[in-house]
Amino acid sequence: MTHHDLLGGPPPTYLPGVPAAAKALASGNPAAEVAASYPADSLAWAVLAEEALAAGEPVAGYAYARTGYHRGLDSLRRNGWKGFGPVPWSHEPNRGFLRALAALGQAATAIEETDEVERVGALLTDCDPAAPR
Repeated sequence: MTHHDLLGGPPPTYLPGVPAAAKALASGNPAAEVAASYPADSLAWAVLAEEALAAGEPVAGYAYARTGYHRGLDSLRRNGWKGFGPVPWSHEPNRGFLRALAALGQAATAIEETDEVERVGALLTDCDPAAPR
């Protein structure tokens, strides 16, 4: 059920997702292959970023996360998002964008890009304060 903000805020944005990409990742296909096959989907880019960060490669993680973030912004805008407002973590297809955004914040922290860290934190809070960081 979608609830409208009685104070005039924008309604939540629910991305349609790319089921084939999610299925490929869940089946164990390498994230790089999934990103190459479904480059517009944020989820594989987020996974690549998380893997790079876990491997101690913050610059690669930053690049993957930024790609996933921008792909997610494109999708959000195509689905009515105006640059602010709820992007609920509870909606599974939104998680690729939110994970890429969180990874971007982690990578920015690692490379000491403090302005980016602040912007990412604010956007995550605006999208969904309950989303994992």
